Amino acid sequence: MKKFPFYRQLYQMDCGPTCLMMVAKFYGKTLQLAKLREQTENTRAGSTLMGLSAAAELNGLKTLSIQIPFEKFKEHVPLPAIVYWKKRHFLVVYEITRKDVLVADPAHGLLKYSHDEFRKGWLNVQSSHGPTGVVLVIEPTPEFYTTPDEKLDKGTWTFVFRYLKPYKKHIFQLILGMILGSLLMLVLPFLTQAIVDVGINTNNLEFIHLMLFAQLMLTLSRTSVEFIRGWILLFISARVNIFILYDLLVKLMKLPMSFFDTKKSGDILQRMGDQKRIETFLSSYSLTFIFSLVNLAVFSAILVYYNKTIFAVFFIGSVASLSWVFMFLKKRKDLDYRLFDQMSSSQTSLIQLITGIQEIKLHNSEKTKRWEWERIQAQQFKSTQRALALSQYEQVGSVFINELKNILVTYLTAKAVMQGDISFGVMLAIQYIIGQLNAPVNQMVTFIHSIQEAKISLERLNDIHQLKDEEQDDASKTSDLPVNRTITFEKVSFSYVGGTKVLDGINLTIPENKKTAIVGASGSGKTTLIKLLLRFYEPQEGSIRIGQNKLGGLNLRRWRDFCGSVLQDGFIFSDTISRNIVVSDEFIDRKRMKYASDIANISGFIESLPLGFQTIIGPDGQGLSQGQKQRILIARAVYKDPELIFLDEATNALDTLNERVIVENLNGFLKGKTVVVVAHRLSTVMNADVIVVMDKGKIVEQGTHEELSRSRGHYFELIRNQLELGEG
Repeated sequence: MKKFPFYRQLYQMDCGPTCLMMVAKFYGKTLQLAKLREQTENTRAGSTLMGLSAAAELNGLKTLSIQIPFEKFKEHVPLPAIVYWKKRHFLVVYEITRKDVLVADPAHGLLKYSHDEFRKGWLNVQSSHGPTGVVLVIEPTPEFYTTPDEKLDKGTWTFVFRYLKPYKKHIFQLILGMILGSLLMLVLPFLTQAIVDVGINTNNLEFIHLMLFAQLMLTLSRTSVEFIRGWILLFISARVNIFILYDLLVKLMKLPMSFFDTKKSGDILQRMGDQKRIETFLSSYSLTFIFSLVNLAVFSAILVYYNKTIFAVFFIGSVASLSWVFMFLKKRKDLDYRLFDQMSSSQTSLIQLITGIQEIKLHNSEKTKRWEWERIQAQQFKSTQRALALSQYEQVGSVFINELKNILVTYLTAKAVMQGDISFGVMLAIQYIIGQLNAPVNQMVTFIHSIQEAKISLERLNDIHQLKDEEQDDASKTSDLPVNRTITFEKVSFSYVGGTKVLDGINLTIPENKKTAIVGASGSGKTTLIKLLLRFYEPQEGSIRIGQNKLGGLNLRRWRDFCGSVLQDGFIFSDTISRNIVVSDEFIDRKRMKYASDIANISGFIESLPLGFQTIIGPDGQGLSQGQKQRILIARAVYKDPELIFLDEATNALDTLNERVIVENLNGFLKGKTVVVVAHRLSTVMNADVIVVMDKGKIVEQGTHEELSRSRGHYFELIRNQLELGEG
């Protein structure tokens, strides 16, 4: 193992960033400590694992924080990795031997601990599986190996092959194994010739025994090489698969909401499945192809040595066979795209069948929905059948040409023996060589199919990778809110993809530290306005300002840190209640969480559960009523304690008693905050400082409850109809 690079921490709180520096240097890149301090949001207390993970990922490193016992850490965690030491320090474990653990301690240097000593310092978390320790697994991604100024083109093969860059040592071992395997196979035809021409012709049984023993040893050696090669390929394949999927998932998380509005869930899932074909091509077929080329070159040279005419016949036949395969590539490509679309539709249909089963049963539409799925399956079956037929035509033609070539070679070798041009042993050797040459040709056919499939998959993934990130160039934007935090809409218009304008020339002022209520009929644009404020979308016309600054000029993540929201389509995760209330914090503030649940008037329900805050809820856990779900979402927003808060029908699923209690609780919590409320109940909006009435994407009235009631306009009509408004 190469010598591990060591850096010493400059200050006590620098242990985390310094560890990250060492890991990055081990993988071949120098990072500046000052930059890492900023990226890890280093404080007087030092860095957190969350901060280290964020900084690492900003620099192209993949991270995973886990708690595991020492035995699993020793066997399964790739090194180097950062560990949390004695509940106050970070250090790097870069090698584990049979007796010792080698660490780079930024405070003390390169150290060696016995297994027992390391356990005492590291195992500081008790779990159901016994004592565990905290480790941050860090590995490079392709972005890590690029310079900051380099523009990655994820649509090129150059980028794809970078997934293999971390495994240069393993690939070198594979190539050595390929060369060794080819050399071992090279000897076999000469042994066959010697057995026939020397052993059999001279009746020398001992010589035959010796040659057969040599052949057995060569076979065992070649099998061992193939076994090792298979394990290395498996290792590379598993890692590359994870990295490709990881990169795609990271990219998906960076995309704006508009991407998910225009893509079917089945389409996204199918694209994620596409990475398997790229991984198979990179880690298996591409390396096998190299091995095939080596074998082809070696055995072609031997065949030329034996008989140039027979080599010419083999060469012409192989070219004809490959040409036949190339004839079908375009049709295979067309079918591949068609199957992709149909499989995407099939997955979307299945997801709807499962998630919408309640509505399906309520409307007795099981048969109708099943028929819809069956129609998709029928189309998919036809395409699969066509693909199978195409594959059979291709295979039959290729096999026929190859067999014709083999028959012709057999005829020529037999004729040469009869004419005395070659011996019978040479004939057997040539037949063996032809067999060894046929395998690489067949592997080349597989490789051609694989590279076509990988290229198609790459195009699909590239379609995602080339999309503009939601936070693109966000690092250059300001992270501080202006002193004046009044929000102003200036002639803002917006429409969803392919739709009419949902907002049309909106001019609106949302005063800071005041409560602004937005009311209107269903489809008037209320929810869209909230989503523009949360920057799920950008205005297509006009601008939104906070103070004198454009909202788009603020760092997006920082802006959302300032904002809290309860949306009518808020999501409950399959996790504990505590982790549904505390979504983003690494460590839970129990007192704050209890306060948030009290404000949302859900503490009584939580405490009535056997596991309390540790109860699993969501799709895979305990079911919640709509009102309970809404109160969890309110608690989530309260726990965040934002400066600006947006409530979109936040209490519409609550009964009158619960709503009154929560509204009273929220009035105290929201005091001094900028609040925007979308609601249809009079009790929720009447105490707002400003009430904005929307209709068909336009603002038609503004004022207080008393002012708007006296004007007898749209607001008055809403009151008269008991404010029975739908969702915006």
